[in-house]
Amino acid sequence: MYLASLAELALGSRLKALSDQFYAAADEVYRECGAPIESRWFPVMRYLWERGAVPVTEVAAAIGQTHSAVSQLCGPLARAGLLARQADPGDGRRSLLSLTARGRAAMAGMGRTWCAVRRGVAASLGSQAETLLAALAQAEAALRERPLAPAILAEHAALMGAELEIVPFEPALRGHFRRLNLQWLERDFVVEDVDRAMLDEPERVVLAPGGAIFFARLAGEVVGTCALLQESPGVYELSKMGVDESFRGLGAGRCLLDAAIAEFRRRRGGTLFLESSSKLRPALHMYEQAGFVLQPGVRPGSHYARADVYMVYAPPVAAKPRRKRKPAS
Repeated sequence: MYLASLAELALGSRLKALSDQFYAAADEVYRECGAPIESRWFPVMRYLWERGAVPVTEVAAAIGQTHSAVSQLCGPLARAGLLARQADPGDGRRSLLSLTARGRAAMAGMGRTWCAVRRGVAASLGSQAETLLAALAQAEAALRERPLAPAILAEHAALMGAELEIVPFEPALRGHFRRLNLQWLERDFVVEDVDRAMLDEPERVVLAPGGAIFFARLAGEVVGTCALLQESPGVYELSKMGVDESFRGLGAGRCLLDAAIAEFRRRRGGTLFLESSSKLRPALHMYEQAGFVLQPGVRPGSHYARADVYMVYAPPVAAKPRRKRKPAS
């Protein structure tokens, strides 16, 4: 699932999608059972059923919604004859919300339906239902203690002062080489035997034959990696370029690519090539910008079943400045 690969970046979107599924299921159940309410009305109606006439602010605080959101719900509830609004005898500046006789009757007849909802959720989600409810409670408590926006802005301020660094392989980083590459391989392709060998034993497969592995790190967090394989003396392959989905937009991929090219030049390599897939269009565009040229067909003897793109590094040669001719005497 695409949103899952974005981790914390898509948390709100995933919760929204999950919420929509629960709302849709509840509405279908209410229709089939003849209940005269909608799923989005439930929190307000349940609170008023239990507490009687209360102000909008109390309802909003109890169900975790804004004053405006609760007020907007009052319109359809009133039009359905389920809710009444009256002046607060103790404070003429505010109004009280309460269920009408029809609203109370609707809620009183929901017992078996609510029981079915609880049991149905348990049957559908199994033990994950309790886990989800517990996780929601913990998340709500954590957000009350430290609101999300200030926490994000504090991290942003810290990151603005941090530099993206490219570091070489060390044993402590081995797991990141595997993690970052499995992320894109499992998302878009099938992990092949040649991939497993390289990711399981990078020291033997990449480093021992004369290759190199680089990592992009930001504020201590490893966000990307790539490998430079030595196929034969002077011939190198750019491989296993991966940037964490949650850290795109930092320029980590281009920094890793530049580091690999710089190492290739430092070693005075003769040929640098890569194999890729036409599915990875943003990556192919980056390779072209860096000086890789698309070759006709796939590379002869390619190790990868997914590879349908073959590119060779051939940076444009800068034109020599023309000598100015001396004017004729």
